[in-house]
Amino acid sequence: MPRTVPVPGNEIQTLLDTLPQSFSAEEVASVLRACELAAPLYADKAELTNTPLLQHAFGAATILAGMNMDCASINAVILHALPEYLKDWAERVRADFGDDVHDLVQGISRMEQIRQFSEMGNLPSSESRKGDQAQQIEVLRKMLLAMVQDIRVVLIKLAERTQTMRRLANASPEQQQLIARETQGIFAPLANRLGVWQIKWELEDLSLRFLEPQLYKQVAKLLDERRADREQYIADVLTLLKRELAQAGIQADVTGRPKHIYSIINKMKRKQLEFSELYDVRAVRILVPELRDCYTVLGMIHNLWQPIPGEFDDYIANPKSNGYRSLHTAVIGPRDLAIEVQIRTIEMHQHSELGVAAHWRYKEGGKSDARFDEKIAWLRQILEWKEDIADSGDMLEQFKSELFQDHVYVLTPQGKVIDLPKGATPVDFSYTLHTDLGHRTRGAKVNGNIVPLNYKLQNGQRVEILTSKIGSPSRDWLSPNLGYLQSARARAKVRQWFKMQNFDENVAQGRAQLDKELHRLGVTSVNQEKIAQRLHFNKLEDFLAAIGRNEVTQHQIVVAIQEEMPGRIEESKPVQVRTVATSTTPTGVLVGGVGNLMTKTAQCCHPAPPDVIVGYVTRDRGITLHRKDCPAMLHLPENRRDRMLEAQWGSKQGDAVFLAKVKTEKKA
Repeated sequence: MPRTVPVPGNEIQTLLDTLPQSFSAEEVASVLRACELAAPLYADKAELTNTPLLQHAFGAATILAGMNMDCASINAVILHALPEYLKDWAERVRADFGDDVHDLVQGISRMEQIRQFSEMGNLPSSESRKGDQAQQIEVLRKMLLAMVQDIRVVLIKLAERTQTMRRLANASPEQQQLIARETQGIFAPLANRLGVWQIKWELEDLSLRFLEPQLYKQVAKLLDERRADREQYIADVLTLLKRELAQAGIQADVTGRPKHIYSIINKMKRKQLEFSELYDVRAVRILVPELRDCYTVLGMIHNLWQPIPGEFDDYIANPKSNGYRSLHTAVIGPRDLAIEVQIRTIEMHQHSELGVAAHWRYKEGGKSDARFDEKIAWLRQILEWKEDIADSGDMLEQFKSELFQDHVYVLTPQGKVIDLPKGATPVDFSYTLHTDLGHRTRGAKVNGNIVPLNYKLQNGQRVEILTSKIGSPSRDWLSPNLGYLQSARARAKVRQWFKMQNFDENVAQGRAQLDKELHRLGVTSVNQEKIAQRLHFNKLEDFLAAIGRNEVTQHQIVVAIQEEMPGRIEESKPVQVRTVATSTTPTGVLVGGVGNLMTKTAQCCHPAPPDVIVGYVTRDRGITLHRKDCPAMLHLPENRRDRMLEAQWGSKQGDAVFLAKVKTEKKA
């Protein structure tokens, strides 16, 4: 039944109707009080898109209600503009709604500071600045998260930005470009990181609609024209796949995989394809219980339909750098139309969706950051748990998070954001910018005020370094008790400077040690520069200095000499004759009936035709081929036997060369 309100207002009634049914009467009443407080203050006020501010607040609140957020979050987004229009807002909100709502409103206001740091509307477009621009956007995302203690603030801001994008057509062309770029660069990836997929997709599509309107309309029209046919086609394919899987005795969840306009256009650009050339406009995903089922289903798909050459990727045997695991293939399906098929286990899918595999790095092409990824995975789990937490107090404790407080994000005088470890000092800051600047550091200003060099920097501060023309680091900086350095990188640079001060002495000492070792081995004519190169030193002096500093061991020297002068020094180990080891060969090996997989031969048993072989799926090195009677396979633990696959040599081995081990024995 619709909830009635004692005051007129269709907009308020509509908002109350969207609140989760789990809200108590007291919580509904508090939302009503928030509406009544905001309504007169927001009257005649407009948001960035010229939308009435009250409508904007109600729209964002409706989005949060759809996400099943708590009452405090909905009240906070309704009251988010109070600091701008009500002088004693803090006291009023604390008295009427409590500290929780006050802190959320304050957090929303604080996040607005990010916009003046980012200056997304004025980002450089030159090719030379693209890498720096991408890095800055990445740091800004982290800074945005670091500046809030309650992750609900970020979710509220995402809901508010989604409402802004829905009304962006009412803004001026200049505002449309500015807001759309900001959304695409910061807010959509942030939604992706937190696993709020429905907001991510909507923000991506809406930002593209204003940044590239012609291309957006073109693809939207093509999708719309073929939507009914495509949906019916996918339904027919799913029916066929379910029947085939059932006949094969494989339990699987088979679904169509929706494609969004942003994703389609992104792939068209990345691969320089026309819309008609895309293989994944029609796409299905198959989830199976066990790893071995993935390859069984792959073989079934390839037997059912013709694979498209060059469109198979085995991210299970060879995971992406971020840990993403799945089989991707494209085939010519019914009616000679291309279909993309993804195959993965339920566990792999859960990891991907929760972010343990950091799927967003793969999508955005960024570098991996394992510690940050773990926090995002934790936050995604929190978003899943909120559905099951009945008590709002328990949910509040789950959302309270200090997880992003192990980094600080500070600004240079030019406004560039610098990522530093928690507890970092101005000395850490200077070495992060440039080694020479660090060496010459003599003082620092933070927000215009002189601070000591062991001052602990805080998020959002602007740091200026005071230097001497010629200078050197202090040994005091290396003392952990004095607290000058927190960054391991900065500490290493200071140590390196002091090492180089005794360079000549270390070279002389190292030369004496090397000569002594050569004399012991009875070697007098070795090329010392080549020995240095074998140990990855470009200059002989650097090699000798490293010996003098005890950074190169006696064993390393002996091994390098043996490699440079084989046969001159007694070799106690069996000689291994190495030839070219096989890797992936198009026709050489079939694993589970499938070719073109990443394979290599095992070092323990060195299988070669016509040995009977099996495949073993490793975690990160593809599929390893073992002899079937290999002791490693015979004694494989029970919990890893599901990684064994049937394998056989192909019909065409050609002139393939295999690794062989030869042991020589001297006869009496």
